[in-house]
Amino acid sequence: MLGDDEDVFDSVTWDSPADPSYQVHQTPSSGPGFRQSTVGTSEAGPHDPKWEGYLITSVKDPVKELAETKDAYVSYLVSAKTNLPIFSTPNPSARRRFQDFVFLRDHLVKDFPACVVPVLPGKHRLEYITGDRFSPEFMERRRLDLHRFLQRISRHPTLQRSTLVRAFFESTEWHVHMHQHVAHPPGPEPSSGLVDNITDTLLNAFSRVRKPDERFLDMREAVDKYEEGLTLSERLWVRSRNRTSDGDPESGEDLTADYHDLAVAVQGLGFLESGITDPLNHFSNTLLEFSALLRHTTQTTTDPFLTHLHSLLTYSHANRAVLRLRDQKQLDFEELSDYLSGVTNERDRLAAVVSGHAGSTGLGLGAYLRDRVDAIRGADDDRSRVEKMRKLDIKIKELQDAVTTAHETSDAFSEETLREQTIFQYAKEAEMKEMLGNLADGQIEFYKASMEEFARILPLIQRIRVDV
Repeated sequence: MLGDDEDVFDSVTWDSPADPSYQVHQTPSSGPGFRQSTVGTSEAGPHDPKWEGYLITSVKDPVKELAETKDAYVSYLVSAKTNLPIFSTPNPSARRRFQDFVFLRDHLVKDFPACVVPVLPGKHRLEYITGDRFSPEFMERRRLDLHRFLQRISRHPTLQRSTLVRAFFESTEWHVHMHQHVAHPPGPEPSSGLVDNITDTLLNAFSRVRKPDERFLDMREAVDKYEEGLTLSERLWVRSRNRTSDGDPESGEDLTADYHDLAVAVQGLGFLESGITDPLNHFSNTLLEFSALLRHTTQTTTDPFLTHLHSLLTYSHANRAVLRLRDQKQLDFEELSDYLSGVTNERDRLAAVVSGHAGSTGLGLGAYLRDRVDAIRGADDDRSRVEKMRKLDIKIKELQDAVTTAHETSDAFSEETLREQTIFQYAKEAEMKEMLGNLADGQIEFYKASMEEFARILPLIQRIRVDV
């Protein structure tokens, strides 16, 4: 047994260790959201991301523009602090509206398909907020969501260095830059060649990779478990929130209302008991303060926690989309390989027929029926077969090039996806630490304030003497 004077928590440290991924350094080559590159060290792995500097972003000062017109909108001041060489100033800033954020996100997805680009909040609907889109509550919640969106981009070693992100913070002619970006995107124009035509025909939503990579199967399983945990946590906290504040008073699931009603009842009891009216009034006021504390904690701690939790879930969905796109690249390669094999077999079949060795090629019923159809059409002569073989040879050459390209694309995308998962893991850990830390701080503040309130009233309650 442990002695009474022995503290079982002596060996526990409550200070969180410094996070090497996102800690603030004093040197000019590092900063929040930036992990020092490990190039040239034994720690560097083939899929470790490499940052060239830091980008610290903020979104603040929402202002309603064109307030008295039907074209009214809200603009936000976006600013940054950076040492990235792509920026022309270390402290860029500009005012942007929500549509500008949408443009930024949509084109980052197009320009960097292998990157996990965070998702923006819905344009009109926000959880736990009442009123129109110009209400202070709505604008503040929107500001926080946009702030978190830019934070995620700034933590990404590839996205933070994109020319579009630089223009978003620096450009004084943003609309001109948007038109130029649409007209002349940084990446190659999507082709409509053989690969696209074939894959559009062959692939569908029910296709599955036939030779899955175990690494990505493990990643998908980890994402499933992570999202399941987030969904369960969100469901439980929503239930707890509704029972604590803004629930249904008639169903008895609004704790703040219950404490308020109890305070009113205690105050009424004080009027009946003239000898203890003053202590009961103090107790009633304490209950009212506690009810207000519950509501305040819901608004300042629980609601932001739920919003951040849901935002993490949508961020994970973006990560899942990248994994799904990687599977699509592998599926393109597999389907093209099968198509090439089929065309090659058809060419070999025709060659066997022309040379008079059709029986040695193992012709099936399908090939036999094709021959009969060609005979009916009058296209069974050797000349037409030779012409068809020539066309098939051309198609085989195109398909071989397409298969090689698809294979290289699939391999390159897989390597980039592995790096992307490491980046997402860093971002997820940093956000989880921030989110849970804020939740813990809010709960600690609530319980400290509650203890102080009840500590003040307890002596008054204890001095009450009731004659029986």
